[in-house]
Amino acid sequence: MNDRPTVVELLEAVESFLRDDVLNALDGHLKFQARVAANVVGIVARELACEDRHLVGEWQRLAALFEDPSPPPADREALRGAMREKTEELVERIRAGDADRGPWRDAVVAHLKQTVADKLEVAKPPRAAGG
Repeated sequence: MNDRPTVVELLEAVESFLRDDVLNALDGHLKFQARVAANVVGIVARELACEDRHLVGEWQRLAALFEDPSPPPADREALRGAMREKTEELVERIRAGDADRGPWRDAVVAHLKQTVADKLEVAKPPRAAGG
């Protein structure tokens, strides 16, 4: 692992170069492609910056829904797999009507709202100052 610049800092530098320098020098289709590239680089940078926090938060919310006291798997890929299993279990319980009413429904809705907010944090660039 390198110290500085971090992977996120490198990606942010590439995104800034594409947005501030390359886009202004291009027209038409190439400008569109450069904008797409800048957006992709930004999404990857935000994903890397937020991923661990989002994964652990989602694990904690799912564990609370299923009253599962086990800690999250330490390995990122194992954690993703375990969360897919818990999410599939959540889907089955929603389909069975378990989330139609009551306190568990409220907890499911809160979990889903936070999960969507986390995904939007990655997908949507932060607003520019004054914009």
